[in-house]
Amino acid sequence: MIKTIIVDDEPLALDILEAFIEKIPNVELVARCENAFEANDILNSESVDLMFLDIQMPQLSGVDFLKSLTNPPVVIFTTAFSEYAVEAYELNVADYLLKPISMDRFMKSINKATELINQSGSKQSDDGDADYFYVKADKKLVKINFDDIIYIEGLKDYVIIKQEVGRTITLQTMKSLEQKLPVNHFRRVHRSYIVNTKKIKALDGNSLEVIEKGSVKILPIGKNYRDELLKQINEMKL
Repeated sequence: MIKTIIVDDEPLALDILEAFIEKIPNVELVARCENAFEANDILNSESVDLMFLDIQMPQLSGVDFLKSLTNPPVVIFTTAFSEYAVEAYELNVADYLLKPISMDRFMKSINKATELINQSGSKQSDDGDADYFYVKADKKLVKINFDDIIYIEGLKDYVIIKQEVGRTITLQTMKSLEQKLPVNHFRRVHRSYIVNTKKIKALDGNSLEVIEKGSVKILPIGKNYRDELLKQINEMKL
């Protein structure tokens, strides 16, 4: 599933792109943002694969916003003005859509973006079979074994890694940490929670249960994450 956000200060443009996205089965709209600052908050808290980004916006343009990102998702620029095309391609965006956007042109952009996202995913899968990673905590690098993680909780600019024994608090975003985790065993279940699917004991409506220090811990499931979680669990044949 391709996680997507739309960034545009025009409500009609947001509505049109949302309607197009709803027609594509493998694309999920995570958020609609009316400016770059809202989008920045989403990118720092969510795992986003694709961003439709308007160029002309108040306070901070789409071009300047993209230049400010250290690890941007795949980007498709949307604009009513063709003079930005050269600069857009210099920024290695997937595509450049001129408004008004037609459905067939939108589909071509989605296909281009999907190819780039799949290529990126293939590279990540070749990174090795390590069963651990390191985070900076208490002024030192701490080794975290994947199998020891029960769940991860986001708290503003910090994340709390709850382990079988103890916990580790590190200064980073949920998104950056999520990218270090093997996708076959970890799942974002809420804006503030990532769970080790091996540790799930039960699902009940919009919540799940894990065991933490011998007690049941209940975690919420966000409505935008439930379907993907159920799909992964079904594939695991739990």
